[in-house]
Amino acid sequence: MLKKRFTLAAVGLSTAVALGLTGCAGAADAGEGGTDAATATSLADFGDLAALEEAAKAEGQLNVIALPRDWANYGEVLDLFAEKYPEITINEASPDASSAEEIQAAETNEGLDTAPDVFDLGLTVALQNTDRFAPYQVATWDEIPDALKEPSGLFVGDYGGYMSVGYDSSKFPAPESLEDLLGADYKGSVAINGDPTQAGAAFAAVGLATVQSGGTLDDFQAGIDFFADLNAAGNLLKVDVTTATVTSGETPVVFDWDYLNAGHREANPDWEVVILPGTGYAGYYNQAINKDAPHPAAARLWQEFLYSDEAQNLWLKGGARPVRADAMAEAGTIDEELFSNLPAAPDDTVVPTEEQSTNAGTLLGEKWAAAVG
Repeated sequence: MLKKRFTLAAVGLSTAVALGLTGCAGAADAGEGGTDAATATSLADFGDLAALEEAAKAEGQLNVIALPRDWANYGEVLDLFAEKYPEITINEASPDASSAEEIQAAETNEGLDTAPDVFDLGLTVALQNTDRFAPYQVATWDEIPDALKEPSGLFVGDYGGYMSVGYDSSKFPAPESLEDLLGADYKGSVAINGDPTQAGAAFAAVGLATVQSGGTLDDFQAGIDFFADLNAAGNLLKVDVTTATVTSGETPVVFDWDYLNAGHREANPDWEVVILPGTGYAGYYNQAINKDAPHPAAARLWQEFLYSDEAQNLWLKGGARPVRADAMAEAGTIDEELFSNLPAAPDDTVVPTEEQSTNAGTLLGEKWAAAVG
């Protein structure tokens, strides 16, 4: 199951960006004056990128977790980093883990070489665990909208999209509203990507249902009620969503991010994706560095890579919207064809604030299980 994570809150999102068992290795020294990589807060602490690259190569390892290769083109992102830095072995752990499980892995492996160096998280989990992150501002920091980054660089938005409905067009008509999904045509057919108390895409599905049912992000009750009704109608399908379940027809209608739903088309040519009319729900995912990273220089090099033009365009190739889209479009470094081919953004888009996300997470923890059985 692709269970990634809670959305990043953002206020004042710009229109174009919004959608435009061994002991732990010691911290590496790098940069001018023998900088301790574990305390470096920017590239300047190393002196330059070449010095950071040398420090990371000397460590020779990078531990990543919860990065499904078919999620927003992560496979190509990982492969390009490996191609650029063959001296650094990427250890990919638990690709289908949730944000909460990422943090659990850091706790379980604390002090070991197996601990994650970096995280890819959503806001709710990030906010609960800021004491586990090392602040770091990448070289392209100024090109990341303020609304999409924690001021010191504890966690930073990277890529995002809109909540959508994917469906097998050979079996179902295109849904035009949430209410359509309550009909008999969709009996036992509608799935969400995970548990909204743990998984970001599922959390966002409830958020979308909330704002499309007359509610607001201040209170997710309307969204919970919608899924309770969907369950009561016999239409809610409680199956973990994967490309295999979509291909086999086991999950023929799916709430998920638009770039993930679009990724199923290669396996199922009849798969279509719709962003429902009305208010849209957007979200970004965040990068963070484990403050106890066993490979602190490699962790920071990974961050620099993720926010480079190369990697940002790879998110775009995966159908996601890169956080530096505005700046790259202005500089002429964005893949204009891919950028122009993104689905049209809703006229009215909402993204929860930090407080709204936290409150929604609490409400879901109290009421979701009882609502859907």
